[in-house]
Amino acid sequence: MDIMDYYLWILVFHIMAVLSWMAMLFYQPRLYVYHTENKNKVDFVKIIKVQEYKMYKYIGLPAMWATVISGLWMLYLRTDLLEGDIWMYAKILVVVVLMAYSFSLEHYRVQLEHENYSKSGNFFRAYNEVPTVLSLLIVGYVVTKTFSIAFTLIVLAIGAFVIYRVTKQIPKEVK
Repeated sequence: MDIMDYYLWILVFHIMAVLSWMAMLFYQPRLYVYHTENKNKVDFVKIIKVQEYKMYKYIGLPAMWATVISGLWMLYLRTDLLEGDIWMYAKILVVVVLMAYSFSLEHYRVQLEHENYSKSGNFFRAYNEVPTVLSLLIVGYVVTKTFSIAFTLIVLAIGAFVIYRVTKQIPKEVK
């Protein structure tokens, strides 16, 4: 059996790895919101710290590496994806930014673990929007198999507006 016969199975694994990674990217900052806004509730914060650690170390980090490795494996098998339009290069660039974002979550997790942080719950609410914007770009490039400057700028502008609006909101329980 040819290795290309396994390409679709690698793709299935890749999609599942992406879903797991995105679950962490969407939920981890929310845990940070709960952590920062309930810092005076010692027992609650102890539980949140465990959740933050397990979410990142047991789900997010392995899923990120599974995503990257399976993605590279698929590119190795299908080098034609790197030919023609630059959509795949744009996708790879956004994935690298998403990886940097993922590593930044670990940076903030360690700060929160040691109670050495200055970011607010509102910051983490806004920061929580970043993976949504980046994933919209990735999905757009993959589905259309094209790179559009207009699409990219529109998604980034809408994302910036949403992040701006989130930073201007003050939750009722914090007022």
